Amino acid sequence: MSVGADLELRATLQHLVDAATRLTGARYGALGVVDPDRSGGPRLTELFTVGLDDEARARIGRLPCGDKGLLGVLLRDPRPLRVDDLAADPRSGGVPPGHPPMHSFIGVPVLVRDEVFGDLFLTEKRGGPFTEEDERLVRILAAQAGIAIGNALLFENARQRERWIEGAAAVTTALLSGERSEEPLTVVAEQARRLADAAAGVILQPTDEGGMEIVTASTHGDPADLVGTTIAPGSPVLAQLLGGEPVFVADSATDPRMTTEVRSRFGPSMLLPLQSGGRLIGTLALPRTRGARDYTPVERQLAGQFASQAALALVLADARRSRERLAVFEDRDRIARDLHDLVVQRLFATGMMLESTQRRARAPEVGTAIGKAVDELESTIQDVRTAIFALQQPPADAPTGVRGTVLKEAAGAAAVLGVSPSTQFRGAVDARVPEPVAVQLVAALRRALAATARRPGVSEIRVTVDAEARLPDGRPGLRLTVTDDGGPDGTTTTSQWPL
Repeated sequence: MSVGADLELRATLQHLVDAATRLTGARYGALGVVDPDRSGGPRLTELFTVGLDDEARARIGRLPCGDKGLLGVLLRDPRPLRVDDLAADPRSGGVPPGHPPMHSFIGVPVLVRDEVFGDLFLTEKRGGPFTEEDERLVRILAAQAGIAIGNALLFENARQRERWIEGAAAVTTALLSGERSEEPLTVVAEQARRLADAAAGVILQPTDEGGMEIVTASTHGDPADLVGTTIAPGSPVLAQLLGGEPVFVADSATDPRMTTEVRSRFGPSMLLPLQSGGRLIGTLALPRTRGARDYTPVERQLAGQFASQAALALVLADARRSRERLAVFEDRDRIARDLHDLVVQRLFATGMMLESTQRRARAPEVGTAIGKAVDELESTIQDVRTAIFALQQPPADAPTGVRGTVLKEAAGAAAVLGVSPSTQFRGAVDARVPEPVAVQLVAALRRALAATARRPGVSEIRVTVDAEARLPDGRPGLRLTVTDDGGPDGTTTTSQWPL
């Protein structure tokens, strides 16, 4: 009754070991959980013990995995096994160094729905060897424990499924609602790491060279040392990852398929494809620390389902962002078209009317005033053309530094001018030009390129940004020179600022 009183699996397993040692008077007890999916045969993945304190565990080191001695016999032949003296039994062996001495032994398999879940081991009965009555009690206890463990497994699996479903829904909501500011891949990696109880959540994407690279990572500490790690072309695991196949690794540090320099830090790992509709977005890797328990079949299944849903959410989120960008493009094109077709033409027509009126004006002061108005209109037209030129550029991410900004402006002008400007820099532009001067530089460059667009016959444009220039008064400064071959003798526009 005490064994079946708790629905939490690990508590149920510990209750079973405690009850067995108490009923039989054994000094030491252990319950080993069997992993039947190992390619080399069943092995113990976890041990729940009684009778060993922390000091004894430290002396033993790594607990046995069941591949040797009587533990291995019971794994290969899951039937009750009772031995009066381990030292006299030829099948005995594989006892870890530092383990307390043991003589009497009894082992019983624990079945859950007719499948071996684990093995219960008891040693060192107080007062002599184990009896047939002890074996009968342990067999009855193991049979009842199998029912309790089955219920606990169902409860844990249901709870796990609920957590993974809620996690997948949270990722979908975060990616499609537009409320989260994080990078979408980071959202997936962070949520998967928490759900899998992994040491890291890592996303790899294919590289141009045919390998894969870690593009984002979520860890308990700083993930910077993981981002940028690559799987080189020719790695044994690469063909499976690029083919969209899941890969499960028992120990990343020792598995020959794993070739990255960070593999020594991790143990059990899952590498799951992020693909939707035949499109491979990347691979979601969930490594645990060395010595941690392996992933169960249920965890592998749930993680695979999470990866599939996350990939679909990433595709939908990318499509939503594309629609939003398209709407921005269309709106900017409409504004630019309206400015060009309505505002600029009306301003130009008004300027021509004023010029005509100026020629007919008899009073000099009237002609002067009209001339100033015409100049103001011309300046306004240039400013509007500059705005049109800026609107016609795609709203890409802002470039870094003055050099990148100037190159972006020059590249964007090529689509409007039909000519790709050549750009030259002199001096440490990014280091010497402060932000206020950089803003004025970009504005002047846009005005100069917009003025060039109005001149006919332009086939060559040269842009020079000189951070080593000298102003007329001898002070160091920044000089922008835009030269084109339009008109009879070409045109040169120069702007300069002190540094």
